[in-house]
Amino acid sequence: MSLLVIAACLAAGSLIGFMGGVLGIGGGLIAIPALVLLMGMSQQLAQGTALIMVLPAITMAVRKYNQQTRIDKRVAAAGAAGAVVFTWVGARLALGIDSSVLRRSFAVFLFFIALFYVWQTWRAGRLAARRAAGQAPSKAQSDHKPQSDQKPHSDHKRAPVFTPRRASVLGMLCGTLGGFFGVGGAVLAVPIITTVFRLPQTVAQALALSMVIPGSTIALITYAWAGQADWTVGVPLAIGSLLFVPVGVRLAYKLPERKLRVCFALMLFATVALLAFES
Repeated sequence: MSLLVIAACLAAGSLIGFMGGVLGIGGGLIAIPALVLLMGMSQQLAQGTALIMVLPAITMAVRKYNQQTRIDKRVAAAGAAGAVVFTWVGARLALGIDSSVLRRSFAVFLFFIALFYVWQTWRAGRLAARRAAGQAPSKAQSDHKPQSDQKPHSDHKRAPVFTPRRASVLGMLCGTLGGFFGVGGAVLAVPIITTVFRLPQTVAQALALSMVIPGSTIALITYAWAGQADWTVGVPLAIGSLLFVPVGVRLAYKLPERKLRVCFALMLFATVALLAFES
């Protein structure tokens, strides 16, 4: 491989690592369509090559997230345990189907995840607008209302606790998708954790990435064993990514959650557009 190509991979890895750190996705969603479109790789080869970059990048991202907010290790470990076997199953399924079918499936999956994020952002905006419009009782009414009549906010009342058992079930689902698409486990886990369990966006991203590390290792071994991983491209991408993941994670903690969700959805739509264009 020429020095020019290595330099290009390092630069691309830096950009992907930064964006992946901000959005909590490990960068694979950006790398896979880029490898298919720009380097003419099959979908399986692009997914296996992207995993070379993704695995060290998400490990670095989890370390940085944990420095900001301590990750619940019991929950993360339970999710990771649920994902390991199912990631291998997903990877074996992906290696056995036509590349164009896998690529279209990947695009459809990302499109619906992006739609979900748009809906989630719109819903959060409506709730914020209602609160700002003064639908909550006034201070004077609150002061005269008996303490026993005051009820906790319904959002907090309804939100279930994200227990290790629930994390294990989510890990099974995310592991299957992560193995099948090379990435995607964290992409699915983040909206589920934020919507169902009402955890903050950055906490959800940290937990989701923690859960997919062991499964991503299994997926990389499976793709590499089948000859569907280009190390000469993946290693420079990984080095470049590692340099800028910490910068992206720091920015993620400074952005408002709503803007982070919007950025996440836009990134997914852009990925779908790239895949559709390649098809």
